[in-house]
Amino acid sequence: MKLNAKLIIIMISLLVLAMLTLFILNQSAQTALVNEIQDSSQEISKAVQMSIEDLTSSAETSRLTDYLAKAREKGINEINIINTEGEIIDSSDPDKIGKKRELKKLEKGIHAVQRPLGGAVLSQKPYEVVVPVIVGDEQLGYVQINMLLDNIRDIQRANFIRRLFATGMVFTVGSALIIFLARRYTTPIQNLVEDFKRISAGDLSVTIPVESNDEIGEMAEGFNNMVEKLREREALEKRLYEAEHLSRVGQLASGIAHEIRNPLNYISLAIDHLKTEMLPRCGDRCEELEDLAEKIKEEVRRANYMVVNFMNYGRPLKLRRTDVVYRELLAKVLPVLQDRLTEQHIVIDQQIPPDLPPLWIDGELFRNCILNFVTNAAQAMPDGGTITLGALLEGGQAKLTFSDQGSGISPDDIGKIFQPYFTTKDVGVGLGLAITERIIKEHGGEIEVESTLGSGTTITVSLPPQPTET
Repeated sequence: MKLNAKLIIIMISLLVLAMLTLFILNQSAQTALVNEIQDSSQEISKAVQMSIEDLTSSAETSRLTDYLAKAREKGINEINIINTEGEIIDSSDPDKIGKKRELKKLEKGIHAVQRPLGGAVLSQKPYEVVVPVIVGDEQLGYVQINMLLDNIRDIQRANFIRRLFATGMVFTVGSALIIFLARRYTTPIQNLVEDFKRISAGDLSVTIPVESNDEIGEMAEGFNNMVEKLREREALEKRLYEAEHLSRVGQLASGIAHEIRNPLNYISLAIDHLKTEMLPRCGDRCEELEDLAEKIKEEVRRANYMVVNFMNYGRPLKLRRTDVVYRELLAKVLPVLQDRLTEQHIVIDQQIPPDLPPLWIDGELFRNCILNFVTNAAQAMPDGGTITLGALLEGGQAKLTFSDQGSGISPDDIGKIFQPYFTTKDVGVGLGLAITERIIKEHGGEIEVESTLGSGTTITVSLPPQPTET
């Protein structure tokens, strides 16, 4: 419901409540007033009847004094019976019997008396009722009744107080509702102002809960949509900046890699020349030096292969798949790293089942993956330890595991380790794991990382089986 509709409903409700309350109070006051007037009229009629009986009766006893004791409760203060000569022949006040009244000054009917009656306090307003007594065609005299209509005034006063109280209650309820609405709608607006300040300071994590369907709710929903658009824009700008940065770094690195190939080619040619010209002259050390030359040649070839992959990182890979026995592949890769692992007191524990079927992979590319995994594990264990290489066949897929006992990877960095140019090391450009992930995905495989700070890291590579020919 809209805010203006709520305000209109509240105002109409207050108006109806006020009118209904005043109507009920007015009806109640009218009923009480009518009843009081009826009671007073009955008492006046009874007093007149009694006075007529005394006036027409020859009895000497008066009942006015006894009657007045009860009639005072209804406001009758005094009753006088006056004959045609103006003499008070009977009265509820015995002291007034025998006194004269000027008949010309007697006003017929009911009228207010300007002076207080005897025994009446100043706040009371006395009234006088004069009724002529006529029997047949003969007027016998007058009946004078002095009365106080305080009951009626009390009813009117009570009705006024009730109306005043009811009006005050209605406005109190209205004020309470207005204060409630003011707090209900000003508080979210103040929160919006604070959230706008936070956004202007660069905090885009602000979200306002939508708790109503009125203008405040629409404002909160619009605010959240605006913040979401700002987040998307910020993320887009961040990706564009990273893409531009990666493009520049890639261009620079590609140029450097191209220049590295020339000295690598010279080193490879120099090793071939040494093997041809110098090894035959080494005598007993010929075998040892030949093995060393082969390792140097292998490392140069691997470095050249990495440079080629680096330069072709943005291009599709060309896989040359064959059946590769995993144990034989490890036997070619690990000797290249053995001297470095021995120096760091690192032991390789191979847990390869003998019945593991050959892997349908590009041996040369996958060789680079194994080197990256083992090298990273060794760098995570500067004080030595054990690197466990496992393998098993599960659901038709070959699962290869690489576990170390190193320092582990922080939760914030696990999602970034496969991003190009991301590295936590002092050396390297951060392309090793990025290239490794790409090679595994080109094989149709998956790579998962589990790591605990201080306990080590386990990388699991899942490779699909060789497709069967149909």
